[in-house]
Amino acid sequence: MMRLFYLSCLLLFVTGVCRAQQYPVFTQYFFNELAINPAYAGAHVQFSATALYRNQWVNFPGAPRTFSFSGHTALMKNKIGVGLMVNRDEIGSYGNNHVYGSYAYKIHMGQATLSMGLQAGFTLLGADYSKLSLQDDDPGSFLSMNTFKPNFGAGLFFNKKNFFVGLSVPFIINSKSNKNGGFEGALTEVIERRYYMLRSGVYIPLDRAGKVKWNPSFLLRSQEGQPLSIDINNAITIYDIFSIGAAWRSSDAFIGFLDLKLTEKIHFAYSYDWTSSALNKFSNGSHEFVLNFRSIIRGVHKNPECPSYYSYR
Repeated sequence: MMRLFYLSCLLLFVTGVCRAQQYPVFTQYFFNELAINPAYAGAHVQFSATALYRNQWVNFPGAPRTFSFSGHTALMKNKIGVGLMVNRDEIGSYGNNHVYGSYAYKIHMGQATLSMGLQAGFTLLGADYSKLSLQDDDPGSFLSMNTFKPNFGAGLFFNKKNFFVGLSVPFIINSKSNKNGGFEGALTEVIERRYYMLRSGVYIPLDRAGKVKWNPSFLLRSQEGQPLSIDINNAITIYDIFSIGAAWRSSDAFIGFLDLKLTEKIHFAYSYDWTSSALNKFSNGSHEFVLNFRSIIRGVHKNPECPSYYSYR
């Protein structure tokens, strides 16, 4: 009976995810803002590439796993930015692949910059029911699903010295996939809802030399048909080499994270989410690993003035 109860809960949970959210939730977007705002493309000026792996709700059957790669750079003397993001998100028998390109046009206003960004691409929604453990060993009783969905988004990003604010709608088109009717159709229905994101942060020096900095920030996330959520982040950066912090995601998790400068070009970051919802009875939390590489391409960037890793300008 307990196994049946857990399986029922899992099915209801997976159904809720598939109906509500297709784009993966990242914890460490504060190290890669391109994940939530296309206007951030080229903000590092130099070429920046980020690889990410997220293992969510460890020990929970069918829990989400996310693989992500992104890259972006400034071009034309920092007048525009271009970027590319590729994600693979796995939830149970479902697999979502996202491929999106970004373009940002920058308006420089003295010490401040306003970027206007667009992104376009597609999502491949698929399901492999052979991964399900069924007593009758007949996964064919469920119809598979493979759907191609194009979409586009837009955003604004304003930064001045150690302050920034961004507003984005990463996915503008609301799309729906349901090839089957009845109860089975309800389980396989996928609805892509529109997101609205407001993000802001600041670096505040804690000493005269600016060797120690406090970095408070927040992300206000709204998705149609879902409750409003907010992330509140705080970090301390020491000598632009090491950063450690904590965050809170409303009704979801408490988070600890750190970032370490390995070389002049490479940073490594790790975060752990302590689940605060009812899922904490079944899960050991979530791990997220990030590796970032940045480098000037002399033939493209000439001699640009690049912002430091721990700054918004």
